[in-house]
Amino acid sequence: MSDPVQDDTPDLGVWGWVKSIVSWLVLLAVLAILALTIVVPRLTGSTPYTVLTGSMRPTYPPGTLIVVKPQDPETLGVGDAITFQKESGDPEVVTHRIIESRQNSTGVRTFVTQGDANPSRDQNPVVVEQIRGKVWYSVPYLGYVNNVVTGQQRAVMVSVVVGGLFLYAGAMFVGAYRDRSRRKDDPGAGASQDGRFPADDADTVVIPRIDGHHHPY
Repeated sequence: MSDPVQDDTPDLGVWGWVKSIVSWLVLLAVLAILALTIVVPRLTGSTPYTVLTGSMRPTYPPGTLIVVKPQDPETLGVGDAITFQKESGDPEVVTHRIIESRQNSTGVRTFVTQGDANPSRDQNPVVVEQIRGKVWYSVPYLGYVNNVVTGQQRAVMVSVVVGGLFLYAGAMFVGAYRDRSRRKDDPGAGASQDGRFPADDADTVVIPRIDGHHHPY
């Protein structure tokens, strides 16, 4: 009967596993935030905006980050939430929902809009030139962060986070490699508690007994 083999693998314990899981969740959350607020809008030509008023409650309460994607006005219809200039050429924008689509005899299309929380429709119809795009997706509370962080700071944040992720992954790889090398080079890595190596079942030789005596071969 073989002696029990001592396992040299370090026991992380419950707290070690918790810290490891939490660290990975934090990294994944940061990556998701960066992707939703910076990477995806930049790759798709969309623009992130911050909702400042309560006119679109409860769908887009103040502080919500909305990502607005350019859209062909011909594809817009009733129920779409759009971001548009208050007046043509005015950089200030509003996000309201289309409640009516109109087209006059000359083919000019306009849209009647209204905030979800507003009791009445907007006074002036929106022309195509005013529309910045259709709301693609939204992320609660991240609008405040979007207001604070400038374009240059966003680029720095991406570089820092990506660099930190590479360093973290490299550190984990080096640590795992060192552990494997240490176990490989340690002559007592597979020894039992009394210092002897356990018998290998594959190398065990069984000598049959004949008439109470060991057979020589």
